Amino acid sequence: MATASEASTGQRTQTVLLTLAAGQFLMTLDSSVMNVAIATVAKDVGTTVTGIQGAITLYTLVMAMLMITGGKIGSMIGRRRAFMAGCIIYGAGSLTTALAPNLPVLLLGWSGLEGIGAALIMPAIVALVAANFPPKGRPAAYGLVMGAGAAAVALGPLIGGFATTYFSWRWVFVGEVLIVLGILQLARRVTDTPPVARVPLDVIGAILTAAGLGLAVFGVLRSAEWGWVRPKPGGPSLLGVSPTLWLILAGLLTIWVFFEWEAHVEAAGREPLVRASIFAHRQMTGGLVMFFFQYLVQAGLFFTIPLFLSVSLGLTALETGVRILPLSITLLLAAVGVPKAFPQASPRRVVQLGLLAMFGGLVSCSQPSMRTRPQRSSPFRCCSPASGSVPWPRSSAP
Repeated sequence: MATASEASTGQRTQTVLLTLAAGQFLMTLDSSVMNVAIATVAKDVGTTVTGIQGAITLYTLVMAMLMITGGKIGSMIGRRRAFMAGCIIYGAGSLTTALAPNLPVLLLGWSGLEGIGAALIMPAIVALVAANFPPKGRPAAYGLVMGAGAAAVALGPLIGGFATTYFSWRWVFVGEVLIVLGILQLARRVTDTPPVARVPLDVIGAILTAAGLGLAVFGVLRSAEWGWVRPKPGGPSLLGVSPTLWLILAGLLTIWVFFEWEAHVEAAGREPLVRASIFAHRQMTGGLVMFFFQYLVQAGLFFTIPLFLSVSLGLTALETGVRILPLSITLLLAAVGVPKAFPQASPRRVVQLGLLAMFGGLVSCSQPSMRTRPQRSSPFRCCSPASGSVPWPRSSAP
């Protein structure tokens, strides 16, 4: 009887892990697939490479603006319900993107609906891992879920390159719809986290955080055309300064107002969107800062390198995917292999080694030979995933 019960529990655990890992895989697949097909997508929907770059950055903008609100909604309605709702919205966005005849429809599906869906899914995955696995099993579960994201990064360029070269990039988004349907079927076996007491959403806080993050991120996104401080020739200016700086300052000021408002809401005995007291935890604050700069570098390089290969060097989508493969494989090996090979490794030491590997990769990318041997960028990925996947579930380790 005990054996049957243990087998049933083990099967359920595997199903839960597969469901959450599939969600993480889906979140990462989009960008890694489409980065190798930017030129082809631009031609297909009648726009320019700049237009597709705008779609990618707008997706990031929407997700960043709504991530905090999405996490709070999950705590109010239940993480599983938020996860499933996010998957439905994300699937609708993928279907819209697959059928997009022009850039506006692509923006609606890819940047809008998928961004909203991702803002609900990503915070829910973290909470659902904690709810479905005991403390001893969480490091491995987190590692495998993050490894699924690494697998998407590794497979995405090949999938995108193969589909774009021999079929159409649209079939990738059709495949995402099918993945979403499978996730929704499996998600019923995921144990939900109990929602908090029914409290009204802090709408003012949600507006402030979306506006603050949106202004700051939009300013950064426009810096290439407007300049950072000194306006570029022919570009807009305000009091002789580029609008980029004004937008970033306005965003930071709005975020400060947001935290002041949250302190007021908490002092009044109401439920805030974010409790400012959590930032007094030095380990968590340091981890967030590290995550920010780590993903800033990773996302930037994983966007610019495929663009350089496909546009500047004129490689096909499949050739671009093949050349990115060494970079992707090191990411996958580090994300999955480090927790298994060194389960007792100090997260702090792993982070330090990962950052050193990233620095070495950046130096390698800056060499003149990058133009003829672009695969040299792969060292930057060697240990960087370990700095993201291992410390998260073991942040209290020495």
